[in-house]
Amino acid sequence: MNSKNISIELTPEKLSAQACSDFVDDPSCGGISIFVGTVRNQSAGKKVTLLEFSAYGPMAVKEMTSIAKDVLSKFDVLKIAIHHAEGVLEIGDVPVVIAVAAAHRKAAFEACQYAIDTLKESVPIWKKEHFEDGEVWVNAHP
Repeated sequence: MNSKNISIELTPEKLSAQACSDFVDDPSCGGISIFVGTVRNQSAGKKVTLLEFSAYGPMAVKEMTSIAKDVLSKFDVLKIAIHHAEGVLEIGDVPVVIAVAAAHRKAAFEACQYAIDTLKESVPIWKKEHFEDGEVWVNAHP
């Protein structure tokens, strides 16, 4: 397992699915699977006006790196990028991008799904949902 095959970012900057795709792109890989999470305009039947993401940075990066290493060891994939945003995001903004490259599509799909599901369960990132009538802190990935 090579750390040059892993890209982890936790950033207040706008995320780029293209940058993640470019990172994992490799001539030996026939499949790239990309998950792009976007801020939607509703949650639990209420209109969302914006989201605010907060993370315990060092632990979040450590856990995201651990997930990436798990993906490389459990699935037949070559490269992975896991990028997550911090701060205030508006409707349509991108809080998370995961890209995985593999020789074959099945491994890429399965690894990408594993990565986002595991991130939701284990990475210390929280979101505050802002509604027209108030706000509430929730786990970033319920």
